[in-house]
Amino acid sequence: MEIRRAGDRFVTSSDWLQSRHSFSFGPHYDPANIGFGFLVAHNDEVVAPGKGFATHPHQDLEIVTWVLRGALAHEDSEGNRGQVYPGLAQRMTAGSGIRHSEWNDGGEPVHYVQMWVRPETLDLPPSYAQAELDLTTGELVPVASGLAKHATSTAIHINQSQAGMSVARLAAGQSVELPAAAYLHLFVATGTADLEGAGELGTADAVRLTDSGGRLTAGPAGAEVLVWEMYQP
Repeated sequence: MEIRRAGDRFVTSSDWLQSRHSFSFGPHYDPANIGFGFLVAHNDEVVAPGKGFATHPHQDLEIVTWVLRGALAHEDSEGNRGQVYPGLAQRMTAGSGIRHSEWNDGGEPVHYVQMWVRPETLDLPPSYAQAELDLTTGELVPVASGLAKHATSTAIHINQSQAGMSVARLAAGQSVELPAAAYLHLFVATGTADLEGAGELGTADAVRLTDSGGRLTAGPAGAEVLVWEMYQP
C-alpha cells in the first residue's frame, strides 16, 4: 500500500489551467513514477471559462474523462462532438491516431479527471463513446471497463481486458469494499474517506495497492471516489 497525498503531485499551472499529475507527465519526469498497472496518466484538471486545449494528437491510448464540476466540450477528427458533465462518462480510443480539442465554453470553471490507459491492441480504429450513469446506489458503479466481469454492467467499453474503472458516490458514513486486484488505484475525487489500513484520506489523495483491496468509508461530508482495478495479462 502506497499513499500519495494531493500536495505531493506534479503541478502544471497557468492563467487558465491548474493540472495536477499523479504520474510523470510532459516536463514532469520521475523514472520511479511513470505509471501504475495499465495507467500511464491520471490528471486532475481545472480549466477556466472560455479556455481549453486546442486540437492536438493522440495515438494508442484509451482516454477516459470524468467531470466533477462544470462541463467540457469535445470535438475530434472523426467527427465526434459532445459535452461531458458530472454523471456522464467519456471514452476516446486514440488507436491508430486521432486529433481532438477539449474546451470550457461555459461560464464557470470545469473540474475533471482524465485518465490514460495502455490498450491491449495497437493501431485500432479511433472511436468515441459516452454514457450517463446512475450513481445513487452508494455502490461501486462500473464506468469504463474491459474486464469480463463488467461485460454486462459497464457504461463504456475500453480496449483493455485487464483494466476497469468504477466510481462510487458515497453519503457520510457509507462504505464500499474495494476489489482485491493485482493493481488497484484509488482516488478521492471529492470529500474525505477512511481506508482500512491507511487511515483518513483527503480530497485528491490517492492510494496504490497491489494484490489487496479493503473497506472504504466516506467521511462526514461524503465522498466521490474513482477506482481502477487492473490485472496482469
